[in-house]
Amino acid sequence: MAHSTTQYKLDQKFEFTAGLKKTIFTVLGIGAVILIIGMIAAALGGHDHANGDEAGHAFHWYHRVFANLWINNVYFTGIAIIGVFFFAIQYAAQAGWSAGLIRIFLSFGYWLPFAAVLMIVTFFLFNHDLFHWTHSSLFDKGGAEYDKIIDGKGGYFYWPLENGSFPIFFIFRMVAFFAIWGFFFNKLRTLSYEEDIQGGTGYYYTLRKWSAIFLVFFAVSSSVSAWDWVLSIDTHWFSTMFGWYVFASWFVAGLAAFTLVTVFLKERGYLEMVNENHIHDLGKFVFAFSIFWTYIWFSQFLLIYYANIPEETFYFVERLQSDVYSPFVFVNLVLNFFLPFLVLMTRDAKRHAIFLKVVCSLIILGHWFDFFLMVQPGTLGQNGGFGLIEFGMLLVFGSAVAFVVLSNLSKRNLIAKNHPLLEESYHHHI
Repeated sequence: MAHSTTQYKLDQKFEFTAGLKKTIFTVLGIGAVILIIGMIAAALGGHDHANGDEAGHAFHWYHRVFANLWINNVYFTGIAIIGVFFFAIQYAAQAGWSAGLIRIFLSFGYWLPFAAVLMIVTFFLFNHDLFHWTHSSLFDKGGAEYDKIIDGKGGYFYWPLENGSFPIFFIFRMVAFFAIWGFFFNKLRTLSYEEDIQGGTGYYYTLRKWSAIFLVFFAVSSSVSAWDWVLSIDTHWFSTMFGWYVFASWFVAGLAAFTLVTVFLKERGYLEMVNENHIHDLGKFVFAFSIFWTYIWFSQFLLIYYANIPEETFYFVERLQSDVYSPFVFVNLVLNFFLPFLVLMTRDAKRHAIFLKVVCSLIILGHWFDFFLMVQPGTLGQNGGFGLIEFGMLLVFGSAVAFVVLSNLSKRNLIAKNHPLLEESYHHHI
């Protein structure tokens, strides 16, 4: 006799308990204390000295705080927009297996408004400390600090204004990306919740259409935002693969986060219709895209190593030959490739919560280190590193994102109960 989804409680809501909120705020508080201790220790023990960048600006302990703000802003913005991206993929691909999980993916998009404010404010307050190209002296053709290469790229930041004035083109892109991502998130979210009330297949086809439009925009904006927010930190350097590289890192981190939330809910008795086959599929995504990220990492490295062109190689030389950063290059590869590859290789490992919880938690940390390696050497030179400031701020951001995602997840049905492919999701077997 065929089973049906009707036997399940499709109106089930996640209860965001006081105990869970207390745990998240405790972690946030611990993170804040560690961050403050780190800042005090850096202020008392740090000596101001030149940080080795072209302009020779003095390094102060608070530059490390600014750099960490930027790392976490970019990283968690990526995880948030990947939630919307993965939701849209399910509709554009007419995927049935994930019909019971799509609300989890979508819930990460609720971080986007916070991300937008943090990102824009951080840039306006600390742009001179984060981005070398924001110094107007680099564009003064008669000045001692004139930089021909950066001046040649100036139009990308300052157009239509004069190079070295106000980076209106850069800021326009940042505001536009967040505004349009927010528009698509709200559109998809509204349609998905409306489908719960009205039913029928009309909403499904409308969601497919809007998802397809969003994916086209995301393809362009994810790459351009990677160039703007990360690649431009190392203004002299360039990589034709960088947009793909940042997307791959965001995507694996996002998949790991979705898997953790799914396992977390499943262990608490929610998502009855989600079975080990769905969990296996999430594990396969994490496994496969960890390999994809490694492929992009190695391709970018090999092309630059093989060509051995000085303006390209310095990016890797700065990281691999540094006492500060070289250990983290290997930490990055171990956490983001060797660990998921070896642990999740078997079928059983992708179905067991304990393996997935350990691997996905370490992947989220690992890809944070990936962004740490992309941002810190270009902003702090050899004055960076991983210490109390880094660890504390990661805990603060991570717990804040967890609170926003879970609190919004608790406000609506966990399952899109009128999704036309829900029955297919229930019968999903691999």
